[in-house]
Amino acid sequence: MLVPLLVILVAGQSGCATHADRLTSIRGAYYGGRIDKARNIVSEALDEREQDRDVLKLERAMVELAEGNPQQAERTLREVRDRFDFLEQKDVGESVLANFKDDNTLAYSGEDYEKVLIRCFLALSSLMHDGIDSEAYALQVADKQRQIIHAGTDEEGNNPKLAYQQVALGAYIQGALKEVTHKDYDEAQKAIQLVANWEPQFEFASDDLQRVKEGRHSEKGNGVLYVFGLIGEGPYKEERAEVPASSALLIADRILSATNKHSLPPTIAPIKVPVVVRSPNRITGLRVKVDGKKVGSTATITDIGRMALEQYEAVFPRIMARAVVRRVVKKGSIYAAKEIADVDSPLAEFAFDAVGTAWEAIEAADTRCWGLLPDQIQVLRIELSAGEHSIDLSPLSGQKAYGETASQRVLIEDGRNTYLMANFPDSKLVGKIVVSGRP
Repeated sequence: MLVPLLVILVAGQSGCATHADRLTSIRGAYYGGRIDKARNIVSEALDEREQDRDVLKLERAMVELAEGNPQQAERTLREVRDRFDFLEQKDVGESVLANFKDDNTLAYSGEDYEKVLIRCFLALSSLMHDGIDSEAYALQVADKQRQIIHAGTDEEGNNPKLAYQQVALGAYIQGALKEVTHKDYDEAQKAIQLVANWEPQFEFASDDLQRVKEGRHSEKGNGVLYVFGLIGEGPYKEERAEVPASSALLIADRILSATNKHSLPPTIAPIKVPVVVRSPNRITGLRVKVDGKKVGSTATITDIGRMALEQYEAVFPRIMARAVVRRVVKKGSIYAAKEIADVDSPLAEFAFDAVGTAWEAIEAADTRCWGLLPDQIQVLRIELSAGEHSIDLSPLSGQKAYGETASQRVLIEDGRNTYLMANFPDSKLVGKIVVSGRP
């Protein structure tokens, strides 16, 4: 009786495409500049699995930004931010169910770096339309990271999240907003100092600090243009079979089988875990020209690919531990089923072991992730005379320009900031260049 029930459970988990399979299509369309197709794939996927809706909304927000609709992107990102905050309250029932299946049965609550980056993109999205909430979002970046690190301590006092690098983009935006008031230079200096501390390789930090110390946003008759570049194809997850942990579990199998009445299912299926992969990128930045004259190149303010990899490596032992617990629970369930059924024949033992092996084999790593992130967020601050200017953006590979130049006209206002954002996953612009209104 129990074997058929287990067979039904195994069959019910098989045959589903992973999120990684779906994401390949979304990334291919988006990074290839086929924004309409990317939107259609995301829209269709949103109707398929309730557990995946939040992570798919993150992809939709990136599509909305590329379409030149930062206001809608802000609304979408705010929904996911609030939902992820709610999901941080653990559902015991869901966690137990995941032990019998895999983490794909859980509502996706986001990786730590994704939770922080939602606040970053909220700040950018707000800057690109009315700017009303951009400073609040910018403050949330560091605040959320502090919350995440504080909550990372386990029962024994260990906290791998102490190794997380702080994200400088929020402080950078805060500094820009304080500076443009033409009076809050002390606050601007504090924010830019955090940028220098958190992102020491950001080459413009020293000049920015010197300027705000002098209390000078711009010369009279000038304004400032901030060029934000979303550079490269961002990180994603794929499934990996973890062999060392499987070997350790095989040893545990042998010990348990030697000391108990019944054998446990042989460890044939490896333990599957998600691994963060950083995309190889040729593009390294953007060369900026104003009215045909070169004014500089963007510099990295947030290295998303590095951030995702470093955080994954820091918490991987915990990811592996969850996978081992799940495997042990399944093996224990098979053993308990044998006890209840009072199995006493080799054929019956084999039947239970076969179901147990199949049950383990159909496990899938949780490869859900925010898959349309850039590899880096870069920025260049340019002081310009008030009036209309032509901006040319050319992708760089090292110091050499390659690919297609994208152009945009912007209006600079005396004493004010203007913000521009462009998405260059590779050698050409994807979507539209977005320019702010009057923040």
